[in-house]
Amino acid sequence: MDLTITQWMLLAIGAFVTGLSKGGIAGVAILGVACFANALPARASTGALLPLLIAADVIGVAIYRKHADWRYVWRLSPWVVVGVVVGALALGRVNNAQVARLIGLILVGMTGLHLWRQRTTQDPEALATWLPHSWWFAGLTGLLAGFTTMVANAAGPVMILYLLAMGLPKMTFIGTMAWFFLLLNLFKVPFSVGLGLINKSSLLLDVVLLVPMVPGALLGPHIVRYIPQRGFEQMVLVFTVLAAIRLLL
Repeated sequence: MDLTITQWMLLAIGAFVTGLSKGGIAGVAILGVACFANALPARASTGALLPLLIAADVIGVAIYRKHADWRYVWRLSPWVVVGVVVGALALGRVNNAQVARLIGLILVGMTGLHLWRQRTTQDPEALATWLPHSWWFAGLTGLLAGFTTMVANAAGPVMILYLLAMGLPKMTFIGTMAWFFLLLNLFKVPFSVGLGLINKSSLLLDVVLLVPMVPGALLGPHIVRYIPQRGFEQMVLVFTVLAAIRLLL
């Protein structure tokens, strides 16, 4: 693959950030998506990033495998499957700019919902009993996560907001994210191969990009250890808002 130095730099940064996100710094993955999308054509960036995400997911699961809350993985799974299938059918037929703006608006809305929930009750679990734990809330999250991850590998902010709304402790949050995305990204592979997004050229590129990705994944746990729960939630909300703004512009 004939790439410029600038493209290689963007891809290397994107790979490192991808590893960092799977190592526990939730929310920064969208920055990796942005780097890949700016270095490669949209469809090519999606196919090149997926195998790298899976490799990073494996490292994340190896580190946080004991901390997952499987209730949320199973609750979302049926809806996510539908979302992935719809995303695969839509990929290549939908205006990417329009989809990006729609996702950005939804993320802004979900961020506002989370902040409103924090402000309107001293007991976050009280409000969660009628909104975040409702079947339709899980269904909407699953559909959106499945669709956005198939179209743009951009389901991270959606899942972050959902699991924050569930009030999960930091380590449980990270472990659940790790298992959820490993299974989800593996499920996407046949669709991506069928659409021609993953090919010999993209896989060779991924082999090279493992060099910056692995250190990022191994560094993540050492950083997240020193981040308090409240600071952790604020950090991921900031990254989510930044991601939404990027999608809207």
